[in-house]
Amino acid sequence: MNLHELNDAVAGKPVRHRIGRGPGSGWGCTAGRGNNGARCRSGYKTKFYREGGQMPLVRRIAKRGFNNKNFGKVWAFVNLHDLNAFADGDVVTPEECLRRGLIPKVRSGLKVLGVGTLERKLTIKCHRVSETAKAAIDAKGGTIELIPVPGEDARKDWKAKRGKGKRSTRRNEAQARADAKKPKPAAKGKR
Repeated sequence: MNLHELNDAVAGKPVRHRIGRGPGSGWGCTAGRGNNGARCRSGYKTKFYREGGQMPLVRRIAKRGFNNKNFGKVWAFVNLHDLNAFADGDVVTPEECLRRGLIPKVRSGLKVLGVGTLERKLTIKCHRVSETAKAAIDAKGGTIELIPVPGEDARKDWKAKRGKGKRSTRRNEAQARADAKKPKPAAKGKR
């Protein structure tokens, strides 16, 4: 018999400590809980954010700032040499790349990068394409159809509306009134 062949039936379980059953066992008296205080009482619980008077971690860390990472786009990338898995004249879509295992997830969209050489004439439907990839696809006679990215229209609308809200309009009107009230300087040279 080897150590790795031992099981509970053969070796048995370790003997449990019968705590609080007299001083002879070594686990009597305070039963391993130390002397007095809330920790030795039954039902004691502590909150994870209590640090005994030390400034808690949640209060030590700054609470300001903003991070755009939550709103960023995460692309699924495909290189040109990966697209050689398709036959001539095939239509490459994000779903087809996912089915063939070229990308792990579609994520925010598919972007084609220009790494490697393309040997096929393909119709590629993707969300983004790099300049080198675009040149290589055009050189082989392929076509690129850009799929609109979800949320891209909202971003364009937001950019178009910037500076056209109530506050900006009022500020511009007030500035125009103030400029109209200012006296124009007299032309120099003639009196």
